[in-house]
Amino acid sequence: MDKTSWIGILLGVGVLLGGVVMKGSELSALYNPAALVIIFAGTAAAILIGFPMDEVKKIPSLFKVLFTDLKIIPVKELIPMFTEWAMVARKEGLLALEDKAEEVEDPFLQRGLKMVVDGQTQETIRDMMEEEIAAMEERHELGAKIFSQAGTYAPTLGVLGAVIGLVAALGNLDDIALLGKSISAAFIATLFGIFTGYVLWHPFANKLKRKSEKEAKMKLIMLEGLLAVQEGLPARTVEEKLLTYLPAKDRVLEPEESEGVQVEA
Repeated sequence: MDKTSWIGILLGVGVLLGGVVMKGSELSALYNPAALVIIFAGTAAAILIGFPMDEVKKIPSLFKVLFTDLKIIPVKELIPMFTEWAMVARKEGLLALEDKAEEVEDPFLQRGLKMVVDGQTQETIRDMMEEEIAAMEERHELGAKIFSQAGTYAPTLGVLGAVIGLVAALGNLDDIALLGKSISAAFIATLFGIFTGYVLWHPFANKLKRKSEKEAKMKLIMLEGLLAVQEGLPARTVEEKLLTYLPAKDRVLEPEESEGVQVEA
């Protein structure tokens, strides 16, 4: 579970409710079915108009990505794995890694290691795996674009809701009390539009982009590690190569993580 998404939403809603109370308004003022329909149904309608159905169908899976932690192997766990493979490859040959490939759970890494074992050239491996990374980034970019567009539509629909509310309010000019209540209700749609656009949809789009960037970076690190193993580099060199992807303060591995590297001559 991605706790930051849940915490952010709860904090945002808390700020909204707290702000309403601190400004002297009643929380019941936020209950406006017409405003909710205009903002949420209107945003959904705009998304349906702007994107084909096969892309809209992916929205539930995008929410799953937003609210679950990204399952990637940390670099500090990849380093001892690759150094072990480098030692095996130098001592027993690349074919000795065939059993290791079956133990790998990450599909991308497993596919790459199998290509190394099969004797594919470095150019072929790099091209195929970089194409896979690019395709992944394109899919993720599309998901982020849906939420980004929703974040653009929602505030504008809020203005539309306010205009509709004001039109209704102008019909009550002879009743000052009712006029004030109508004007207040008119701006609830604007409030919901701005809130959902800038507290939900745009941040959702940004989180999808950040998760995509992080996953793409990890796959590139895996690719560089695989190519280093295939090239026959010493385990120590492979370790130093992958350590460059860590911040300087994190580049000291635990003894049990690096002991496999120290036994190679």
